[in-house]
Amino acid sequence: MPLLLTTPFQLLALVLVISGNILVISSMWALGITGTYLGDYFGILMDEMVTGFPFNVTDAPMYYGSTMSFLGTALFFGKPAGIILTTEVLVTYMIALRLENPFTANIYAKRGSIATRPSHEKEL
Repeated sequence: MPLLLTTPFQLLALVLVISGNILVISSMWALGITGTYLGDYFGILMDEMVTGFPFNVTDAPMYYGSTMSFLGTALFFGKPAGIILTTEVLVTYMIALRLENPFTANIYAKRGSIATRPSHEKEL
């Protein structure tokens, strides 16, 4: 699509890809390998939930960052189909977040309640 190949869209595309990758890479750095690859689902928890950058910008920097990168790539190459697919990915991520956010909050809340119990009452 010729309109998407104009300079303003090309610049927007670059901003989206760069900022999206910053969110993804910095969240991987903050979470480490186990935090990045679903360690919390297998009981491998961090000492506490990460709340610093990029998690102080958005609750799901990997999802939103990758979506920004996908959209930026679609814009850069002027592909409307890429924009549609990016929208589908975003909707899927938003559905996943409706499940993941309560799960993550719950496991860290449980961990906090176990940590504050007297040692003879803690579950192993």
